[in-house]
Amino acid sequence: MVVGDFPIELDTLVVGAGPGGYVAAIRAAQTGQKVTIVDKGALGGVCLNVGCIPSKALIQAGHRFEEAHGSDVMGIKAENVTVDFSKVQEWKSSVVHKLTSGVEGLLKGNKVDIVSGEVYFVDKNTVRVMDDKSSQTYTFNNCIIATGSTPIEIPSFKYSDRILDSTGALNLKEIPKKLIVIGGGYVGTELGTSYANFGTEVTILEGMDDILGGFEKDMSSIVKRHLKKKNVKIVTNAMAKSSEVTDTGVKVTYEAKGKEETIEADYVLVTVGRYPNTGEIGLEQVGIDMTDRGLVKIDEQCRTSVDNIYAIGDIVAGPPLAHKASYEGKIAAEAIAGEKSIIDYNGIPAVVFSDPELATVGYTEAEAKEAGYDVTSSKFPFAANGRALSLNSGDGFVRLVTRKEDGLVLGAQIAGANASDMISELGLAIETGMTAEDLALTIHAHPTLGEITMEAAEVAMGTPIHIVK
Repeated sequence: MVVGDFPIELDTLVVGAGPGGYVAAIRAAQTGQKVTIVDKGALGGVCLNVGCIPSKALIQAGHRFEEAHGSDVMGIKAENVTVDFSKVQEWKSSVVHKLTSGVEGLLKGNKVDIVSGEVYFVDKNTVRVMDDKSSQTYTFNNCIIATGSTPIEIPSFKYSDRILDSTGALNLKEIPKKLIVIGGGYVGTELGTSYANFGTEVTILEGMDDILGGFEKDMSSIVKRHLKKKNVKIVTNAMAKSSEVTDTGVKVTYEAKGKEETIEADYVLVTVGRYPNTGEIGLEQVGIDMTDRGLVKIDEQCRTSVDNIYAIGDIVAGPPLAHKASYEGKIAAEAIAGEKSIIDYNGIPAVVFSDPELATVGYTEAEAKEAGYDVTSSKFPFAANGRALSLNSGDGFVRLVTRKEDGLVLGAQIAGANASDMISELGLAIETGMTAEDLALTIHAHPTLGEITMEAAEVAMGTPIHIVK
């Protein structure tokens, strides 16, 4: 290859090395394509570096600190429990480093060329890659765009040392005494819970009538109940209006129930959504069709309106989930290879690592009815499961949404301990066309939380064992 004024010819170019891009690159290489991946930041993208992974590490550390104080109900008492937050951050960073270095090894192991720089599209077969020192032109046969998204900034809450996005909140050098969270979605709830477990006095300001709006009310109500036990204050239908940064913290003025209130905290965390990174990479040069929100329009194989360019992840419609991006990355790579893979979002789960965890996959009861199905909704409580009780985690339930005529599993929701792990079995049930009877006939080890899924299936069949019909 000649570097300089002459274009470098590529087979498949992947733009962005997050959970969508690096997975797409590896799958494309596995299908025999010669792949180059470009990213201006660290391998692993937002998820591995400043999102999914570090947030879960911080959440887990918060749980450990909370548990270390003992459990009176179990007869366990502890005194003088302390936390070295610099060590917590050091451990969190070590987890991130292991995974990001692992991604680099996987890419190199699959013979994917890695290029660092910022991409700008010149035309449908050409990009310019720039870094601080130079730029280089590349031509490609096919391209997968996976540039991810960026936190939305509220005009009256400009990011600073005191007003933080999720990245800033993950990298604090101290445990705040007080924290205001603007936005009660999954990011705000997760990080708010994490710091509450460390002893922070947390206030959540949510503009809608409830937190965790993407989940059903009987699920979010369990989380709210646990947040209140942690002394988290939740203000709904609240509009954050202005902020004043001082030497020691931030004053926030908000309006709720027609009345203005002012509260103070050490830091403010703003989590009101994300916008797609599509605005400054030259897509208008290529003629790719976009939505009014700046999302790229794609077909069922993640192909854009330009037939050799594909788009995946946060820059296309759907929830900004890492596993959705990875899934789409595989589809796009296989489509380039001539395979007949197509996207089917019905089996993609959504999870909140709250306390307790929430998870959903497929249809809710309301969505199934809206889609024209005659359904049965069947719920089994954690409180009737031996393993849940032995974990002191009896709050929650598993609910199955099944087609009434034959018991086909159309959807499921879990609120409770380890919901994030348990939802996979129900995603598999939807993907493979299983019925409630299939789940009920699957022998689950005892005593485990997985039995709750089996029991919910028996409720759907009308033959529950451990609750009265």
